[in-house]
Amino acid sequence: METITPAALKAELDSGKELLVLDVREEHELANGAIPGHVHVRMAQVPHSLDKLPKDADIVVVCRTGNRSGQVATFLVRQGYAKVRNLEGGMNGYARDVDSSMSEY
Repeated sequence: METITPAALKAELDSGKELLVLDVREEHELANGAIPGHVHVRMAQVPHSLDKLPKDADIVVVCRTGNRSGQVATFLVRQGYAKVRNLEGGMNGYARDVDSSMSEY
């Protein structure tokens, strides 16, 4: 599974690169901050929501620390998704390295 750093993700987003940021956290976790334009599908619902995720999309999966998103990224690759990356350090890393207006938790 490929990974992407928070800084590299921010650079890709700022460049206008077309990405599908898949946030697999629980609903209550989104209050800590989220990447604008993300698609929210709780981890448990991903297997039932594949129709929301185009197979040709460049997908970056995010969660709080990168563990759950890593599991989802591996699952998506096994389902035939070719362009899937996991955000290193998750949203806590993104908050720490990129967007201090978000809170680590």
